Amino acid sequence: MVTLSVSPRAEDARPYALELSNLIYQKEDGIAYVTVNRPQVLNSLNGATWSDLRSAFEDARDDLAIRGVILTGAGEKAFIAGADIGELATLSAVQAEASSRFGQGVLDLIETLGKPVIAAINGFALGGGCETAMACTIRIAVEAARFGQPEVRLGLIPGGGGTQRLPRLVGKGRAMQLVLTGSMIDAAEARQIGLINEVVPASELMNRAKTILRQIAANGPIAVRYALDAINKGLEAGQDEGLAIEAAYFGLSAGTEDKKEGTAAFLEKRTPQFRGR
Repeated sequence: MVTLSVSPRAEDARPYALELSNLIYQKEDGIAYVTVNRPQVLNSLNGATWSDLRSAFEDARDDLAIRGVILTGAGEKAFIAGADIGELATLSAVQAEASSRFGQGVLDLIETLGKPVIAAINGFALGGGCETAMACTIRIAVEAARFGQPEVRLGLIPGGGGTQRLPRLVGKGRAMQLVLTGSMIDAAEARQIGLINEVVPASELMNRAKTILRQIAANGPIAVRYALDAINKGLEAGQDEGLAIEAAYFGLSAGTEDKKEGTAAFLEKRTPQFRGR
């Protein structure tokens, strides 16, 4: 059986004020900007920051004016350098499992947001930072960025989806080597193995992220959402079920006003005016 999810409709959207102590959250021209703002600790993730990320991405998901999100880190050294080790050191086994499940839930929200999320990786993306980047739709990094899952060096394993998303992105052998050695790789190698999409100069990072989102935003928003869902759901299924998922979403998109507008605009040699219906 194929079960399809549909993102919130206009009548379901619920604007609300956010109080975020560890993030800078801004919106402009249909883009939400989420910046992890703990540069004094290389934007490491503690419990409060995970909660702030969840609140920001829920707001971006539910705001129909937002067509995509750019996630980055404050300062010039780190995207997210990993977990807050001081907090992590105090957790019991039960607390650690609960913390892992909470973080996994936040990253699942990012991955299945129904809107593209660009990770603009401006420095270290280690541990939870690498896991956060992998949950994003597209990853762009500066030349000085570094990536890794160093948890084994602390006597731990990745707890934010690293053992699951990494092999899906780079293959089992590469993932095993990165996770079991805890070693870091540079942006060029990360691009080579498929961990990131592009490497750009630091001065071009945010402009490149915005350019990609604008390219996506020019397309039918329902089609974009369904394509995201089809890829994500299909990766968790066998090929036969994945093809059924694709066909179901293809049928749903064919019944939209946007499909009528898109095909008419093509035949009439004009720019389509999509309305998300």
